[in-house]
Amino acid sequence: MRISDLRERIELSFGVDWAPSFSKDFAISELGSRSVDEALRDGYEPDEIWKALRKSHPNETRAQS
Repeated sequence: MRISDLRERIELSFGVDWAPSFSKDFAISELGSRSVDEALRDGYEPDEIWKALRKSHPNETRAQS
């Protein structure tokens, strides 16, 4: 998965207005308490991040699975 695909899925799951804040501000335990942006910066692959998001936010990401 490309980073652009991850960003698109996050936008579709959380909304265009809320996705940037979510990616920047929400720590996800499955990513070692990193945000999406921090995980990308630290070398996590986009598919790893998406799997963590699906696990931590199943209701929001269900349609994008």
